[in-house]
Amino acid sequence: MLKAGIVGLPNVGKSTLFNALTRTRKAESANYPFCTIEPNIGVVVVPDERLEPLAKIANTTTIIPAAIEFADIAGLVKGAADGEGLGNKFLSHIRETDAIVQVVRCFEDGDITHVDNNIDPIRDIETIFTELVLADLESANKRREKISRDVKRGDKEAAVIDALLEKLIPHLNEGKPALTADLSDEERATEKELHLLTSKRTIFAANVKDEELADADNNPHVQKVRDYAKDHVGCETVVISAQIESELIDLEEAEAKEFLSDLGVDESGVGKLIRGVYDLLGLRTYFTAGEKEVRAWTIRTGDTAPKAAGAIHTDFEHKFIKAETVAYDDLSAAGSVAAARDAGKYRMEGKDYLVKDGDVLLFRHGA
Repeated sequence: MLKAGIVGLPNVGKSTLFNALTRTRKAESANYPFCTIEPNIGVVVVPDERLEPLAKIANTTTIIPAAIEFADIAGLVKGAADGEGLGNKFLSHIRETDAIVQVVRCFEDGDITHVDNNIDPIRDIETIFTELVLADLESANKRREKISRDVKRGDKEAAVIDALLEKLIPHLNEGKPALTADLSDEERATEKELHLLTSKRTIFAANVKDEELADADNNPHVQKVRDYAKDHVGCETVVISAQIESELIDLEEAEAKEFLSDLGVDESGVGKLIRGVYDLLGLRTYFTAGEKEVRAWTIRTGDTAPKAAGAIHTDFEHKFIKAETVAYDDLSAAGSVAAARDAGKYRMEGKDYLVKDGDVLLFRHGA
């Protein structure tokens, strides 16, 4: 299962957000730096409004949604690349993730300490990126030094990596994350072998006060984060109120909706964040639906039908014959499997079919 790491400076709301994402209170939240030491890990359900209508069509009450993993990682401080704070431990925990959720504090509150004693979200973001870039720069220079002899001996694989590092090191030296380097598809594939921290896809979570959530678009701190994310990283910003989300943990769904409505908010920021991370990781969902259960299965964008079948069982991939396929929208509009068939919306697809998000599939495979 792919994992997203929640990072940020101390006391920006990381652990509170993690508790809300996982609907638990397993992560300690306190008004002092480094209350998180070892990362907390939790499996998080991906909200999907298509599951309940599918369950009604399939006449089942059993719904199994898709899920991804989140890790609450200790707060980073300036100098982490040189071992300050939890330094190397923090960086190693990030290295184990597939994507990064950077929580940025976008609210003033004299009762909650800030490591720099004032609120400046852009400074906070750049502190995080600077430490990650410095760590990558050290790693890249060491790697280039290590392969130098192989390059001189004419090792082709080493030469490819060396050429990539020759392009990446100046980019990192400018304080820019590897993610924004101008690389070809082949170079980007090679870059994955370097396991650079700044090559991980990122999404920002702008954390605001509860009373500011409904009018977050007018929050100047939020506007700054959105502009920075778009201009410097090319990524999305989701507005959340970690405190509100923590209060929703103990509420039933109907109560939570009423609570949010009273605040002038249509949807929990956590739901948007989870879906944002799911997309960030390049993940898509297809469904299986029957009287036993309706289930969401996770695949990567561009996976073929046999690969999708392998998400259920490896034998399904190896012994794949055909996939009976209908789009969720077509099945939902028809109201039943029989009606969708009569309308000609069902079709048979072979091994080359690229599964689309929302496909409802039934696989035929050999014994």
